[in-house]
Amino acid sequence: MITRDIELLALRPEISSAIVRAEMSFDEKFQNKTLRPIIKLQNDLLLASFRNYISKYKNGFYTLAIEKRLDFIENAVQKDIKFRNALKGMVIGQFTLEEFELYIQNSSALNKRMMHLVIERIKNNIQLLEYEYSH
Repeated sequence: MITRDIELLALRPEISSAIVRAEMSFDEKFQNKTLRPIIKLQNDLLLASFRNYISKYKNGFYTLAIEKRLDFIENAVQKDIKFRNALKGMVIGQFTLEEFELYIQNSSALNKRMMHLVIERIKNNIQLLEYEYSH
């Protein structure tokens, strides 16, 4: 394994609930072994990116009720292709070469899992998106 891969793997947090079992599908294994640790590692960057996205919309996010904020998050990630691609890049850029080779074999399904995890991570940190935390 090359140095970059070793260093990337060493940076990733352990997630005790991210169990990988033999009977799991390839996608589930990849999600738990690769995607979840990377997305947790990239948490601060993902939130900063979303804060920047909010500011591009003139902070309209802050005037929304909580349910509408959750919808805003989901719509931003699902429907804004440019933003979605930026988020994917933040995750894919943390793949080892072997993980990237595995990813490209089933990128469509793995992208869906990846974006679902990113949406959930942003939603779970919604309190950190309050206006006072963002400025």
